[in-house]
Amino acid sequence: MYHLATVFPPLRRIRPPLSRDQLMLLMMAINLVFLSIDIYLAHSISGTIVPNEWIPIIFGPVAGSLLLLAGLLAIKRRPLATLIANIVFLCSIAVGLLGAYFHLVRAALPTAPAGQRLSVNLLVWAPPIVGPLTFSLVGVLGISAAWLESPPDSGRLALLAGRYVRLPFSKTRAYFFWVGLGTLATVLSSVLDHARTDFENPWLWVPTVVGVFGTAVGVTLGAIRRPTRADLITYTSAMLLLILVGVIGALLHINTNLVAGGTVVPERFIRGAPFLAPLLFCNMGALGLIAMLDPTEMATEAAAQVAI
Repeated sequence: MYHLATVFPPLRRIRPPLSRDQLMLLMMAINLVFLSIDIYLAHSISGTIVPNEWIPIIFGPVAGSLLLLAGLLAIKRRPLATLIANIVFLCSIAVGLLGAYFHLVRAALPTAPAGQRLSVNLLVWAPPIVGPLTFSLVGVLGISAAWLESPPDSGRLALLAGRYVRLPFSKTRAYFFWVGLGTLATVLSSVLDHARTDFENPWLWVPTVVGVFGTAVGVTLGAIRRPTRADLITYTSAMLLLILVGVIGALLHINTNLVAGGTVVPERFIRGAPFLAPLLFCNMGALGLIAMLDPTEMATEAAAQVAI
C-alpha cells in the first residue's frame, strides 16, 4: 500500500525513478560514508587515532563503494550483487556491535567495587555507547531492503534459487519498527550528549521530546496491521518534525562552534558541538518517509529478483 500517497494523494501520479527498496539501499550507502566522516571527527578529539578506532573510519567508505558497485552489477549479475550487499550489511552489523563493546569497555571502571563499575555519569562522559549501533541499524535495514517481497506487503521474501521465507509481518511494517528503534537510539545519544550541559538550555529538551514522539509513533504504526489515514498523517508529521529538528540542531551546533565574526576554527568543529550529530534526526525522518513509498517494484525482469 502506498502510504505516502494516502497522506498526499497527488503523489499517485508521480513515479520516482527508483523503487522504495532501491532508495533505501542508496540511503544505506550514503549513511555508511557519512558515519565514517562523523566518527573520524569524533575520534580525532584525542589527537591520536588508535588502530581499533580506524575500523569504522575505513569501513564506511569501503562499504558504501561496494554497495554502489553492487547496484551496477545488479543490472546483469543480480545474484552476485545480492551476495555482495548482504556481506556488506552483515559486516556493518558486526562493526556496530564491536564499536558499542569498545565504547562500553572505555566507560567501565574494571577496578571499581562491584556495582560501581558503570554509572550514569560514566556513560554520559564516555564515548557514546549507542553511536556505533548506527552501523548495526544500517545493516539490518539494508538486509531488509535487499530481498524482494513478493507479492508486496505480504511478508513473503524471495530468496535465491527460487526459495522463499515468510515473515510474521510485511516489510513495510518492519521498516516502521526499525525506524522507531533507530529514532530511539538517536534520541538516547542526544540525551547523553546534552546531559553534559545538565540541560541548562531548555531548548535542548526539544529534540528529546520530538525523538520520543517519533519513536512511539514509529513502533506503534509498525504494530498496526491496517493503519488509518489519521495514523499515517500522525506518523508523517513525526518524521517531518524529526527532519526539522535535525536541520535546526545542525545549524545551532555550527553557530556554537563559530567564533566572533563568524570565523571558522577547525579545532572548534572537532572538539566542540558535533555538527553532524543532529543530522541523524534528519536521517531517521527521511528513512521514515521512504518507508511510506509504494512497495511495488517496477514491472521489469530485474524486479523478479532482489532490488539493489
